Amino acid sequence: MDLNLEKKVGIVTGAGGAICGEIAKGLAKEGARVAIWDKNREAAAAKAAEISAAGGAAVGIACDVLSKDSVAGALDETLAAYESVDILVNGAGGSHKDATTSAEMEFFDIEPEALQRVMDLNYMSAVLPAQAVGRIFAAKKAGAILNISSIGAMAPLSRSISYSNGKAATSNFTQWLAVHMAQTYSPAIRVNAIAPGFCLTGQNRFLLVEQDTGKPTARGRQIIDQVPMGRLGQPEELAGAALWLVSDQASFVTGSIVVVDGGYTAFGGV
Repeated sequence: MDLNLEKKVGIVTGAGGAICGEIAKGLAKEGARVAIWDKNREAAAAKAAEISAAGGAAVGIACDVLSKDSVAGALDETLAAYESVDILVNGAGGSHKDATTSAEMEFFDIEPEALQRVMDLNYMSAVLPAQAVGRIFAAKKAGAILNISSIGAMAPLSRSISYSNGKAATSNFTQWLAVHMAQTYSPAIRVNAIAPGFCLTGQNRFLLVEQDTGKPTARGRQIIDQVPMGRLGQPEELAGAALWLVSDQASFVTGSIVVVDGGYTAFGGV
């Protein structure tokens, strides 16, 4: 299958991390030029260097996607390097213990500010780049936006209140923006999302896998028991769906949320 990504320019936010880093690498492998946007300047530079060392074209750019000014500056840097943009992947997101219930943090004690921060990190992180880059797509009447949602958007993950709420907002925003861009500007502007299941990354490894034995922790086993494929996902397993959605092969796909979860959301538990 030819994805026709040669000479395309893609921006990937949060690409200093595991999942979006793999998507950025996949874009570059298919011939796209990639702008790595990450709040951590060193992480962005390191991922860009990794892609360049493998023969791809990438530039690392520091960007706080929750700052309109920072997004505008990062877009200016991207345009200075590549002149245009064809693809936007909104992958910045995450959670925080201050917005997650636990034995130490009851729901009743979570501060509104903590909830808002995590909501913004998982919702406004898609809205602000989509506003900035979407203006370019509207002018050229073409482009592809991919948001990273979560299975937590469909059924809230226990304890992760604000993360689940933020991802639900992102899924809803994906559908709204898909209709808005197609009807207002051009049907050649497509907006979709992927909803990853439980993937093993550097951020959650200590929660899901015992460091000494490599076996699942109690939490890891609880999750795996609910996944029909019987394992956790790997970040690179999300890249295929992402690349397809931003490619010409998905030219009639917009407003879709593609689940990549090993069957987790299809399983009733019995």
